[in-house]
Amino acid sequence: MKFLKSFQYKTVLKSISIKSFVGIAFVAMVLVSCQSLKTAVFDQYSYQQAISLKVEGLNLMDEAVNDFTQHAAEVKTLRLDLQKIMEYEKNKPDNEVSCAMWKSIANEERNLLAGFLKRWKEKNQLSQVFIDEAKIQVSESIDLIIKYEGQKNKTNETKILNFLN
Repeated sequence: MKFLKSFQYKTVLKSISIKSFVGIAFVAMVLVSCQSLKTAVFDQYSYQQAISLKVEGLNLMDEAVNDFTQHAAEVKTLRLDLQKIMEYEKNKPDNEVSCAMWKSIANEERNLLAGFLKRWKEKNQLSQVFIDEAKIQVSESIDLIIKYEGQKNKTNETKILNFLN
């Protein structure tokens, strides 16, 4: 009889051990998978600002056939708006992808919006052909952010990461 009780006790212990192990493994897998899904949630403000900056930026780029000095105040305002969105995006949790893309657009050494504005200031006027080509690049880069902000999925994230590389 003692043997039977001992056997039943060991069987119960094994059953509890297996259930505990399975439970712990399940919790660990959930935590690991959730960690890989960390992405900032949809943010209406970010989405609206991206659209606003695209429209304002492309419209201002059209003015680059004119002297820079005529539009210096508008350029200053647009640069300030770029700084604001960068600061906002930088401080959102789990938002490294959007933040990196805004940094790229605001980088004066890249051929995107801030780089275009810098070149316009240096040259004072730009040709229509150059403006048209630059607008395509700027539009595509901001569209990537707009799409990513509208639907934060792996496909849109990959497009941004490929663009940055």
